Amino acid sequence: MLDKTGIAKRIAKELQDGWYVNLGIGIPTLVANYVPDGLNVEFQSENGILGMGAFPFEGEEDADMINAGKQTVTINPGGSIFDSVTSFAMIRGGHVQLTVLGAMEVSDTGDIANWKIPGKMVKGMGGAMDLVASADNIIVAMMHTNKRGKSKLLRQCSLPLTGVKCVRRVVTNLAVLDITPNGFKLIERAPGVSVEDIQNATEGRLIVEGDIPEMS
Repeated sequence: MLDKTGIAKRIAKELQDGWYVNLGIGIPTLVANYVPDGLNVEFQSENGILGMGAFPFEGEEDADMINAGKQTVTINPGGSIFDSVTSFAMIRGGHVQLTVLGAMEVSDTGDIANWKIPGKMVKGMGGAMDLVASADNIIVAMMHTNKRGKSKLLRQCSLPLTGVKCVRRVVTNLAVLDITPNGFKLIERAPGVSVEDIQNATEGRLIVEGDIPEMS
């Protein structure tokens, strides 16, 4: 199966030249480190960065240069910094072609829950609701199961929703799956993972058609 870096590398293959891409907190931030050669992709951070680059090397961090998850980042030549009003005008105006988010749960109809666990204190929704409502394409990056081994790919989300029927693709440590009207469609298997492994780890409806290739 994949680790977090492997998930990010697989999602990086989804990038297209000229896209503006928002990377959420957690695994999604790693995607900026693995942009394929020759692609011109602009990463946007909702706290007010356009042209965000890879993570800095140790000793080269700038404490004032952070992403939405408060991690130190770099800015590529030509990048810019601005206020959150401008940032969310970009997002709400439909100028972001792809959003990559983490999630606690995803339903097989494309619902996503990624901002709150009842009973636990949170600072707020953040920008997730704006992002899932505005992006043309939403990919979720997450582990297939939680720490207790329970599936995070469900028939119906049990946690408060961030967005409804908005997720298009899910990349986990076990598989790549597309959201269809009939459930999760298995597209690729992680190295060393069988279709049966994925079936056992998926609570939602799972569609398996033909031979499922292993991720390269």
